[in-house]
Amino acid sequence: MIALQSYVGGQWVAGTGTPVPLHDPATEAVLGEVRPAGVDFGAALRHAREVGGPALRALTFPQRAEKLKLLSALLHEHRDALIEIAGRNGGNTRGDAKFDLDGASGTLAFYAGLGKALPDGNLLPDGDGVQLGRTPRFWGQHVYTPRPGVALHINAFNFPAWGMGEKIACALLAGVPVIEKAGTPSAMLAHRIAQLVVDSGILPEGAFQFVAGSASGLLDLLGPMDAVAFTGSSRTGALIRGNPNLVARNVRVNIEADSINPAVLGPDVESGGDTFEQFLANVAVDMTQKAGQKCTAVRRILVPQAMVGEVQEALVERLRAVKVGNPLDDSVRMGPVASRDQLRDVRAGIDQLAAVADVVLGGKQPIAEKGYFVAATLLRARDAEAAVLHELEVFGPCATIVPYDGSAARAVGLCNRGGGGLVASVYSDDRAFVEAVVQGIAPWHGRVWLGSEKTHGQALGPGAVLPASIHGGPGRAGGGEELGGLRGLHPYLQRTAVQGDRAVVAKAFGLDGSTA
Repeated sequence: MIALQSYVGGQWVAGTGTPVPLHDPATEAVLGEVRPAGVDFGAALRHAREVGGPALRALTFPQRAEKLKLLSALLHEHRDALIEIAGRNGGNTRGDAKFDLDGASGTLAFYAGLGKALPDGNLLPDGDGVQLGRTPRFWGQHVYTPRPGVALHINAFNFPAWGMGEKIACALLAGVPVIEKAGTPSAMLAHRIAQLVVDSGILPEGAFQFVAGSASGLLDLLGPMDAVAFTGSSRTGALIRGNPNLVARNVRVNIEADSINPAVLGPDVESGGDTFEQFLANVAVDMTQKAGQKCTAVRRILVPQAMVGEVQEALVERLRAVKVGNPLDDSVRMGPVASRDQLRDVRAGIDQLAAVADVVLGGKQPIAEKGYFVAATLLRARDAEAAVLHELEVFGPCATIVPYDGSAARAVGLCNRGGGGLVASVYSDDRAFVEAVVQGIAPWHGRVWLGSEKTHGQALGPGAVLPASIHGGPGRAGGGEELGGLRGLHPYLQRTAVQGDRAVVAKAFGLDGSTA
């Protein structure tokens, strides 16, 4: 059994307090423990601000990009050993673990490529300069510069590698040191990655610190140049956003929270066609990949009333074919949920949905004597207006078919009942239907994914978070944004308007001048 430690102030520190056991969710065996206290957060912040930050900003954007490239290669080098940890402590199948780890290494590599093309130094011009006076002599230019603070990243349990990788890629490239807080149930994978990062010596001392236990009290020490990025429940996100110190000091807070993601099948889609098959395949993957523990997974399946029976039958057939069991068995395609608490919440959520929907496959009944297993569960709504369908995220292998009348207006209304989401997917080859739905739901969703005959076999599904596109959404989804190419650096950079003599401003700070 391993006792996870935190890496702060240039050393590994053992935790204190009552231990929290870490389990193998397939067998319930105790693999390790985390102790919640024992970290001097004030010292950790000073180390980041006084040592890590200056060291990072002594490097140029391309030099920091080279560090990201090396981190990406480091994860790939240790991929097989990390996959095993993800299977034992996270309940991940090999495919699920690869999805997480390759997402992390791929995002690091993507930002390494972006950073390589950025100017030397620590200044990024933001668009063209603009004349501010009666003549061009008085000139203005917006620029981005690194904020001399610390990025606190509070990561979720479902993607211990990818969640951490995407956050550090943006912050480190921007020149801001990070403190990574791991999600507890699956913390063994994040802990091992932290060990690899520290041992590699790739990053300057103080640029990367890692907290294995609780981050309670750390928010109270942050200042106006710091930033917080949180992934997790909307309840916890609201508590973080409302922290009195963060509010008083206007600390930047980026929240990625709950999302009742819809998938809309258009009325033009015919059974057996490429668009229909793409729809079925993506919904089935979203329900079972990571045992449905993805913030981007489909929760509401909007189907024209005339096609409900056909869709239900086809999805049941696909889901029944998914073998559930110990993820270390190569024939298994869906493992357990991550923890006993997660199992309890998923079962309770299925109960709530079953009050307004018929369970057509699966349910809350145990499917194994040991382990935190849940069957893939498909429901069919009796009343599409029932509030719980649009307000409750069951964070597991569970989704509900919601019949609608086939009109774009009705699809838009039901999608937006989710109160703001990360991603909505629309499957149709009817351009008028697609345009009407997209225009109606875009304000309520961070991303809209379109499936059609042309994209069948050519596109990653809507559940995949790609670094070139933003990840986040309005309303209950948290109101934040991550990634999106260079947009992902913006939480860690300060935009400033420089005004003065054009000969100075344009040359020193503009797109056509030097950016030293």
